[in-house]
Amino acid sequence: MDIRLLGSVKALSSGSELPLGTPKQKILLAMLAADVNRLVTVDEMVDELWPAAPPRSAVPNVRTYAANLRRAFAKAGEDAKAGEETSIVRQPGGYRLSAHPEAIDLVRAQRRLAQARALIRSGQQSSAIPVLAEAVEGWRGTLLAGLPLGPLLTARREAAAREHEDALTLLAELYLGSRQPGQALTLLRPHAARHLTRERLQMLLMQALLASDDPAGAVAVYRSARVALDEELGVRPGSRLDELHRTALEARSRLPTTSARPPGSERAEETRAANWLPRSTADFVGREDVLRRLLESIRRRSGQRAVVQVIDGMAGCGKTTLAVRLAELLRREHPDGQLFVDLRGHGEADPLEPSMVLSTLLRQLGVPAGRVPTDVEDRADLWRRELAQRRVVLVLDNAAGSEQVLPLLPGAAGSVVLVTARSRLFATELGVPESLEVLSRSEAVRLLASTAGVDRVEAEPAAADEVVRSCGHLPLAIRLAGARLAHRPSWRVADLASRLTDERDRINQLAVGDQTLAGAFATSYEPLGERSRRMFRMLALHPGDDLSGPMAAALADLPLPETLAILDDLVDRHLLEEKASGRYRLHDLVREYAAELSRQVDDPSVRLAAVDRLLDLCLHATLSVAVRLEPRLDGDALVTDPPSRPDLLAAIGPDVDWLERERTTLTALVACAAEIGRDGFAWRLARALWRFCYIRTYFDDILSTHRHGLRAARRLGDREAAAQMQNYLASAYVRTGNYREATRLVESSVETYQDMHDQGTAARYRANLGVVYWLTGQLDAAVQLGAELRREVLLHGHVWIDLVLPNHGIALAAIGRYAEALELHRLHLFLARTKGDQFQLLNALGHVGMVRARMGDHEPAIRIMEASLRLRDRTGHRYGEPELRVDLGVALRETHRLDEARRQHETALRLAFDNGERHAQCAALNELGTTAEAQGDPTEAIRLHEQALKLATRIAHPQEQGRALARLGSLMLDKDPDEARRLWRRALAIFERTGGPEQHRVRTLLEK
Repeated sequence: MDIRLLGSVKALSSGSELPLGTPKQKILLAMLAADVNRLVTVDEMVDELWPAAPPRSAVPNVRTYAANLRRAFAKAGEDAKAGEETSIVRQPGGYRLSAHPEAIDLVRAQRRLAQARALIRSGQQSSAIPVLAEAVEGWRGTLLAGLPLGPLLTARREAAAREHEDALTLLAELYLGSRQPGQALTLLRPHAARHLTRERLQMLLMQALLASDDPAGAVAVYRSARVALDEELGVRPGSRLDELHRTALEARSRLPTTSARPPGSERAEETRAANWLPRSTADFVGREDVLRRLLESIRRRSGQRAVVQVIDGMAGCGKTTLAVRLAELLRREHPDGQLFVDLRGHGEADPLEPSMVLSTLLRQLGVPAGRVPTDVEDRADLWRRELAQRRVVLVLDNAAGSEQVLPLLPGAAGSVVLVTARSRLFATELGVPESLEVLSRSEAVRLLASTAGVDRVEAEPAAADEVVRSCGHLPLAIRLAGARLAHRPSWRVADLASRLTDERDRINQLAVGDQTLAGAFATSYEPLGERSRRMFRMLALHPGDDLSGPMAAALADLPLPETLAILDDLVDRHLLEEKASGRYRLHDLVREYAAELSRQVDDPSVRLAAVDRLLDLCLHATLSVAVRLEPRLDGDALVTDPPSRPDLLAAIGPDVDWLERERTTLTALVACAAEIGRDGFAWRLARALWRFCYIRTYFDDILSTHRHGLRAARRLGDREAAAQMQNYLASAYVRTGNYREATRLVESSVETYQDMHDQGTAARYRANLGVVYWLTGQLDAAVQLGAELRREVLLHGHVWIDLVLPNHGIALAAIGRYAEALELHRLHLFLARTKGDQFQLLNALGHVGMVRARMGDHEPAIRIMEASLRLRDRTGHRYGEPELRVDLGVALRETHRLDEARRQHETALRLAFDNGERHAQCAALNELGTTAEAQGDPTEAIRLHEQALKLATRIAHPQEQGRALARLGSLMLDKDPDEARRLWRRALAIFERTGGPEQHRVRTLLEK
């Protein structure tokens, strides 16, 4: 077993990586490994995992994480040799990692450091070098990189960083003492560049440079350290650094310079200010903020050292154009030359070797060919000495990698180097890159106008927006589109927009002569290895906007570690975007390019198998959460086969937060499955998503997924699946106000189960009609159905009591039988508490509060409804929240807390509008109108009640129609008594037909 804490947390057994699960699970393993063979208490784990405010479920969560890890280690232990097992042991109060200490990379590195120190103390410096080298080599990165740590592990991370630096500096001193300055330089450069204020590191680096006969480099190190110490700490370098600086200056003064020029140097002098920049782009637009920020940064850094600025980004994003523009703006401050070399990092030709580039640059400076050395190191030395007395701007365009760029960097202050690259360049000497994004909408339209003609673009602004949107706001694509338009004066902008709407042909449309967008993308794609190419093509099959590593692994059918490495490489090459940690996205045009490649290269069966693997992973992940949200869901009946990639399922660690993150992807996958004929996946994934979407009020998602699922089930000829889709589709129709369609679907599903002689399911689905009856004003039918279903529970147990009680109680409250309704809701509350069902509990609390408010018990009703809201906030369940806030606002209004009541009604209206719950919008509008009247604003009250009446009439919601009419009548009484009586008579007719208790109040108003 090899447990790695340095860098990313990993555990490897026989070369295979164990699935460690979520970040918190990895932190728990890190705590155990950092104290290997010692007890770590549960309290310590809770404090580390939730340092601010542990949730109530903290201890159960810790035990779950530990159990998951114990299973993973136990499975790995089955293949281990006797005596080499590594396991997590549960003990009273906590857990212990039982393992050989050498299995932990941190412990190994610490032991090697201690061993080396002992050897040094005994005078065995030469023997200490390989031991220390092993320790430093084992330090793969920051302790527990990428994990959010608590106080204990944060302190451990800082201590480990200090130990790493101690090992590194001790090894460097040994190298210098044994006259191996080259080894010391290789060791020190990266670390010293990251820690400019660590004087010990800077001193050792200067000593190594002086020992390597590079005094100029030592001077540059001193200057960088001096600036950093002044800016970050406000102090001067120490005396030892100053002493080394003086030594370096003296050594540099003894080196030969170019002051005594050989014959022919006059020609070089004449061409010192030569400008080798390519022709400037006349229509440069946008990037103002980037230009300003880069200019400020370059000018701020240019005093003490040569400035290097890398600009990276995807093909066609305008890197070279921006670099050339920057060089032009810096020309006045760097008058001794503007140099430019295409390093050919991407393209058909091979990348230029540094020796060839150095020769080109020296010739651009005016150095005669006869003076350019043949040895690459001599060329580099001459190059740096030539730049030492000049102020130039150098553009190194299209770099292949940092190893191509580093030999070309100046050694002294005064010059600026601008490097462009499609791939990210990893070298501390190159600093922090500027990664270019695509243009903003306004910048993209301006670029199109500058290419195709301002008048044409301004004449068709909507079409211009569509063109740049189809181009993905990518500068190269916009230039190509604009050039096509410019060469075709008979075309309208709308004609071009129409041609770009076909995604499968869009890439081909973006071409002018030999310059094509596909060609630009190909130069980034072609250098990839075969597995990376396949991954790139498979990513285009994902239907969502972005995806995770496990999803990519499923598509490519690769192990997760290899997948993540490939994804990182694609990100570094700017073929893929990492918009957030672990979330990857293809630019729209890159996606289309990858999709077209896949259609050309991959067999249809290969593409279909990739999507099947993704569907299988997402179905099992969704179902694992669904059975927790909906305990009665029979997951084994819904999906009979085990997951094809259990390792990826474990890596995801699905929970409600995962469903929230992946919601748009999962809904898109249902549509994708239906479109490609994977009907079984389509309806099953829709069913697994239902409960989550319902409690989070994503009713549009239910409508979309279950319509696809219903069509898929019908194509399969699966009557039972179709009946399920109808029933759950009806739930969204109820919440969005389409009561007729909801009734039709539920009745059809009930009929199907009756034909199948499944009376239990038929009765459960029939219970859903109670809500439809209540909303459509069939109150007596709703009450009667509730009573029948309660008898069904007692006689046969076919129907779930927690489904019957709330619906029957709501119906009883609607006809004014409040005492009976309260009894049922209290029973529902008791059952919910007994089962620990949070969803049922918050619903029952809301219903009890509603009935108490209607009975006049306003203060206790307010407390109960606020408790229900707090429980919703804690669980994320939003079902029924608009109606709850409406009722809470009514109770607040009755206690004369009018401002609070108005806020609740406004919030209810906003939530109902966002969720598409039109019946709740009607209720919120009516109660908001009544509150406005109580606040002395009858005009606003009339406007709100009229809106409620219009909407309630449209969706055939008689109760809210009647309430709107009754309240409008009261508001019109003083102004137009006849109109008031007409409105009241309409309201009375509705209430008499539905049986609502409001009829008594309206009848009294008419009698008066």
